[in-house]
Amino acid sequence: MYRLIASDLDETLLNDEHQICEANRQAIKEATARGIKFVPATGRGYTSITNVLEALDLKDKENEYVLSFNGCALTENKGNRLLAFEGLDFDIARQLFEFGLNRDVCIHVYTLDDVYVYRFNDDERERFHRQGTHYTELREPSIAHLKDEPIAKVLYENLDVPYLMSLAEEMLPITEGRLCVSYSSNRYVEFNRLGVDKGTALLKLASLLDIAPEETIAVGDNFNDLAMLEKAGLSVAAGNAVPEVKAVCDYVCQATHNDGVLAEVIERFVMPKKGL
Repeated sequence: MYRLIASDLDETLLNDEHQICEANRQAIKEATARGIKFVPATGRGYTSITNVLEALDLKDKENEYVLSFNGCALTENKGNRLLAFEGLDFDIARQLFEFGLNRDVCIHVYTLDDVYVYRFNDDERERFHRQGTHYTELREPSIAHLKDEPIAKVLYENLDVPYLMSLAEEMLPITEGRLCVSYSSNRYVEFNRLGVDKGTALLKLASLLDIAPEETIAVGDNFNDLAMLEKAGLSVAAGNAVPEVKAVCDYVCQATHNDGVLAEVIERFVMPKKGL
């Protein structure tokens, strides 16, 4: 019944160490061997998840895909072939960066191939290290040198999510009618071009592959997964998902991201064993 599984990575597929547990790896391997597409749908860029693709034997493979930057980019894994990209205008990225300079946030600016980080803190630096994410640390409070670069998104990081949410009203002159704003990983507020989200990208890929929406499964844990969960044929929340995500999903896993969320999903809905 299901032909495509789109899954968030951090706090869904990946555990606290940003690794794939063996149960998830084996289940995904069995599913893909039967022709089912497994598609990472991540807020990160393609180049920062090549270790994940390698672990799943999907790296540099034809007819295998990644939805990255919250749906800003659609990439075929073979040769990192960019199929679609809907990034931010530089002027808006600059406004977001300059607004963040006067707030208690670490700022990320994502281009196609790199992430530029200003005001790095120790916790965020350690997270990047565990993920294996390459980054460029900005020493000066400016992104003028990125004027001619394709910018995918901007985000702010602070472990106090209510503080991040409190910035929303003040930012309306920048965001209203121009940006999609979402929250993720219990530490980020993310800014994409208006109309860009994981759900729109999922339907775009499904159409490209001649897969009906009802033949798709989406799996996630946080607010930036909501659009994908709402548009998939079957929506699944990780056991550790925020309550707002659990509330809209068809199924909530018993497993958390540390226990094998994807293994549970695949066993129950894709390749059920006797008694399920």
